Amino acid sequence: MSMKLLDKLHLALFGYQAHRKRLLGRAPNGPLKAFLSVPFPDKNTPVFEVPVLALDFETTGLDAKKDQLLSAGFVEISTGEICLKSRYHQIVKTRGLLDEDNVVIHQITDSAKEQGAELAQVVEKILTALAGKVMLVHFARIEITFLRQACLELYGMAPVFPVIDTLMVAKRRLDKRDLPFDASDLRLDNLRQSHQLPAHFAHNALNDALATAELLLAEIACANHGEQLPLKHYLL
Repeated sequence: MSMKLLDKLHLALFGYQAHRKRLLGRAPNGPLKAFLSVPFPDKNTPVFEVPVLALDFETTGLDAKKDQLLSAGFVEISTGEICLKSRYHQIVKTRGLLDEDNVVIHQITDSAKEQGAELAQVVEKILTALAGKVMLVHFARIEITFLRQACLELYGMAPVFPVIDTLMVAKRRLDKRDLPFDASDLRLDNLRQSHQLPAHFAHNALNDALATAELLLAEIACANHGEQLPLKHYLL
């Protein structure tokens, strides 16, 4: 059995904390080992007591193995409040020329990305901020696969992350109504509108991270009427 399959089996059987410890024993010295050395929040902790890092990426495409990370943005949530002083946004210095259609979406030009930071610097910043926290994203596949792939390239192994996905949080809430809804209802902008949150400038990593953080707080308030449910209720 391959190491990748063993890791998946270990995670399924024993959970995030045990798998973190398993990976810690194999991690090289540096940012990844420092990240893995900090325990993840307990899944039974009330969600507002859990430190959260809302994270968003802009990328050159959807395939983490062939596409590249263009920019990263994050902001922390602490005791149910968004900490604006923790906000971070960085363009990544990627290889090759950018596709014109892609530039139209994220507004990151070739000249801008040439002035960006190296991938190793950005990933180290993310791992440092994420240590001991839960990752918050909207549509988790992008952030999870691109961050894992970046860690594979930089450190030779990919970590595990406890994740809250606001798309899935909203889907669970809508499913409970037992009424039909369209897949487009789960888009970040449409969910924010349903909670009467203001419009935001999309396809900017920091703006989308902030928008996701606001959406999570709105979803918690809407679904539970102030009841403090544990973290495990929200984990992906």
